[in-house]
Amino acid sequence: MAGVGLGRLILALDATMVRLVEAPRGLDLPVASAALIDADDARLGLAVSVGAADIFFLLGIPDREALHWLDGQARTRAPAAIFVKEPSEAVITRATAAGTAVVAVEPAARWERVYRLVNYVLEHHGDRADPLHDPSTDLFGLAQSIADRTHGMVSIEDAQSHVLAYSASSDEADELRRLSILGRAGPPEHLQWLARWGIFDALRAGPAVVRVAARPELGLRPRLAAGIHRGGRDRLSPGFAGTIWLQQGSAPLAEDAEEVLRGGAVLAARILARLAAIPSAHAALVAEILGLGDAARDVSDLARELGVPVDGKPTVIGFAGDHPEPAQLADVLALSASAFRADAQVIPHGSRVYVLFAHPGRASVPSWVRGMIPTLRARLGIDLQAVIATAPGGLAAAAQARAEVDRVLDSAGRHPGTLAAVTSLAEARTTVLLDEIITTIAADDRLIDPRVRALRADEPALAHTLSVFLDRFGDVAATAEELHVHPNTVRYRVRRVEQVLETSLSDPDARLLLALSLRATA
Repeated sequence: MAGVGLGRLILALDATMVRLVEAPRGLDLPVASAALIDADDARLGLAVSVGAADIFFLLGIPDREALHWLDGQARTRAPAAIFVKEPSEAVITRATAAGTAVVAVEPAARWERVYRLVNYVLEHHGDRADPLHDPSTDLFGLAQSIADRTHGMVSIEDAQSHVLAYSASSDEADELRRLSILGRAGPPEHLQWLARWGIFDALRAGPAVVRVAARPELGLRPRLAAGIHRGGRDRLSPGFAGTIWLQQGSAPLAEDAEEVLRGGAVLAARILARLAAIPSAHAALVAEILGLGDAARDVSDLARELGVPVDGKPTVIGFAGDHPEPAQLADVLALSASAFRADAQVIPHGSRVYVLFAHPGRASVPSWVRGMIPTLRARLGIDLQAVIATAPGGLAAAAQARAEVDRVLDSAGRHPGTLAAVTSLAEARTTVLLDEIITTIAADDRLIDPRVRALRADEPALAHTLSVFLDRFGDVAATAEELHVHPNTVRYRVRRVEQVLETSLSDPDARLLLALSLRATA
């Protein structure tokens, strides 16, 4: 995999986000993979084995551990570059001596934002002979083309105002552009002003270009904006998909800037549709390993391309919840998972996100997952269900583990709140198997005792009493307590049920059939 040149990667990230400090081996080094390490990785030496990564993000690592980690990397294979917030002179000197470039990350930038953009550039900003890497899927290339054509600065956002790509910034980038690129929320007064004047409503209403006047008191320069709307043969889901913003600097915009922006919005809609329809090359490999792809390639070939062991003891975790953007959830999970284990593979699929640890070793995956659930609740305001499955048979068994995960998540989706927030098929087997049995029965009317349907329709009180009676193993006192009635009332109702159904509740087969039919019709 040839990858993207280091210089091109840094240029794509923009001076707003990163700044090159030193590049002892030049800027033509190929970059095809990235990994994150935190203080524990550096201190415990857990990340030294990740020699396949070309660049590393150093998350909150003190100088002493960072220097030790750099020495260990130099003895194996010095990475092309390290990305660090406020790198010290000692770290710069040691990295340069080892031939590793140092890239300073803006302190205000969010690491997940940097991680997401780097991975996007690696997947969609290269020159490889892959349909995923041609100009028709390069939002960064589109942003730069529009900027060159209109003499302004361009950013492309999704429908939730998250920046997807942008052109190179000059010193004339205003505060709204700078903070948006860094991944921070725009200043509230800016967003309130835009909303108050109907800018967002106009962008969602149609393809017309909207002019946004300057507000010097807010540090807001003039802009043009065009809504991105999916439609026609390229649509996946019609409607508003995002915005292209064109910020003006000190020089005037081109006379045909509005026309160029309208054309750019059409192209952006096509790119977004293609990117949504076709997973990245990396995601496609992971999907195949998890049994979610259409191809059936040898697992050894897939492991080799991903750089993970084929004979480890992989663990698969599935996350599901009410988050409207699985891709955004995947980005957040990828940041934490990669810091936890450098071999983590994270992909969204449908409404779920899967994390694959090819060989977690002694790392406590359940502890990591249990720590993520409250973090995501506090950070994103969502409640998630997580299911863990191991594959003792190596990477070839990862698809079977993922299928186990899906069985539990399917059951949890049908009956919210019945399972622990973090569980496994082994822990939830009774609940899951019974739910699958009931779901199968409910889907086939022939498997439901017609007497139960008639009882529910004609004598709902008797049907409810029978259900509680069977769940309480025929204990009259317990049933009466549950129903808040006298035990004699329960005895009378049970006799009535036997008369109506023309059966004896002392027959174990009859009790089983009635219990299943009652649950299937509940």
